[in-house]
Amino acid sequence: MNTPDLETLPQTRLRPPSTVMRLRRMGAMFPTRLSFLRTLMRDLARENAQVTRTVWNMNADGFGHGVYTLRLGGYDYSLVAVSTDLPPELRTDRVIATAWDTAYVLYDGIPDATEIARIVKAAPQQEAARFTHRDLVLSRANKSVRLFAHVIEALKQGAQPDETRVRETGYLMRTTAVYGNGKFGIADRAHIAERPCLSGPFAAEMLTVWLIRGFTHDLVEHVGGAPLERRLKRHLGIGNATGLGMAPFLVSHPRLLDSWMQVRETALARVAALPAINSDTRARLLALAKRSARHLEEWNVPDLIAAKRIARIRQDWPQVQAMLADVLSGPDPVAAALAASTQWFEDTQELLVALVLEPFGEMIDGLTDCMANPHQSEIDPAMTLDDLRELIARDWSWALQLDFESRIETAQFWYVSEAKQEPRLGRRYEEEGAELESPLDIARRVAGLHSALAGEGGIVAELLLKRPDLRFALRRVQTLARAPYGEIRDNLIGENCLPVDMLRCKLAFFGAAKFDPKSDRWTRITLCQGAPLFDELDTADDWWLPCFGE
Repeated sequence: MNTPDLETLPQTRLRPPSTVMRLRRMGAMFPTRLSFLRTLMRDLARENAQVTRTVWNMNADGFGHGVYTLRLGGYDYSLVAVSTDLPPELRTDRVIATAWDTAYVLYDGIPDATEIARIVKAAPQQEAARFTHRDLVLSRANKSVRLFAHVIEALKQGAQPDETRVRETGYLMRTTAVYGNGKFGIADRAHIAERPCLSGPFAAEMLTVWLIRGFTHDLVEHVGGAPLERRLKRHLGIGNATGLGMAPFLVSHPRLLDSWMQVRETALARVAALPAINSDTRARLLALAKRSARHLEEWNVPDLIAAKRIARIRQDWPQVQAMLADVLSGPDPVAAALAASTQWFEDTQELLVALVLEPFGEMIDGLTDCMANPHQSEIDPAMTLDDLRELIARDWSWALQLDFESRIETAQFWYVSEAKQEPRLGRRYEEEGAELESPLDIARRVAGLHSALAGEGGIVAELLLKRPDLRFALRRVQTLARAPYGEIRDNLIGENCLPVDMLRCKLAFFGAAKFDPKSDRWTRITLCQGAPLFDELDTADDWWLPCFGE
């Protein structure tokens, strides 16, 4: 098959930001082949990366350290993994934790004995320690205690673990933090931003998670004294507990968010423009729809709201499958499927969006090169205030319709906790601290800017000389004009703001699945479930929405 000319591929009109950038829809996103983990797996496969366990200093109970190395994009990288004997009373996934079952550093190069000793001492201390520019990523993880113990016990008895328990939990450990970009003295992103295979968003962090997952497999096999079956290992990913600390990222990086969304929407527009598809692609899409149904059946969560949404997708999905069987043989098949999907709710629509992208890697995978965005938001001081008013009227009418004198629209406030320097969300009329509010009240600030423009003439520079307090809102307005998918078009301090929607959007771009919200402020997820094992990279591109046993 000839590779298409990506410069001349036709595409339909992109879905408008007014549709895509609503919190409810962002909170319905699924991972796609454009997700960061999928991109990394393809890079690893293309580079024929070989992971080698060069150090394994582990006692019979699984405490000690190991080192894994690989060469990627012309550079050597190593994961130093440290396993400690953690008293049960100290095990918690909360940010207040000071000790963990395991700790990790992704190292730039191959560490010698002195560097390994340094990392083995420092990594378990996490933020209480200090690190160097050779340390690219810092992470920690806790055991899923019941499954971890069950797997080891089964292996010791010469058996395999119970498949139901493996399927229901889906991971042996869950990370509670994966830090990059200069935290605690580790290397800034600029250090690796131009390197092949690590230049994409969160590529180093995703590499770390994939290597950690392999370490967890090795650890239970070491303590259990026997190998796990491959199909079980493949289903055991890495869990993650993610809370409010991640939510403001999408707000504070509008140009980056715009790039992520533009890539996904452009990919969708490309496949929607196809006038027809061949029989192999039709069969592939129908097979993926069948896999999706299995995945939905395996996705069970205790949260009532999330469980109802999953149940509703399950109810819709047979109709989706019937629709696909009908329209995929006709003209404009993907566009027809997307048009038909409007009869269902956002979650079903977004699952279909992820599905229809899957068979078209040759057309869309190259777009992932556009996901890293180094540009910063800048103010245009020469813009006339008349032009500024036009931008607000065009892009921010939704914000101007909100009543910020209402307690409902100002019910919450974002702040940074003094103890952990992590974002938090408070109740404005029930808790103290609103005077420390972080600037995530974007809609309210833009509405204030709009009011301040009344009767004003001239240019932006003149306005800011008189009202420097308007700088933040003004920058957001001008940035959105350049980056139309860079703004969440909802009130982030209103009663109805659910931070978990922001979390799901970002985590879907990571490649996460099996979202398991524990409240509207934090969720558990699974990463790398179904992903290739260290020696299976030739299957790097076929693990979307994995099902048990595949």
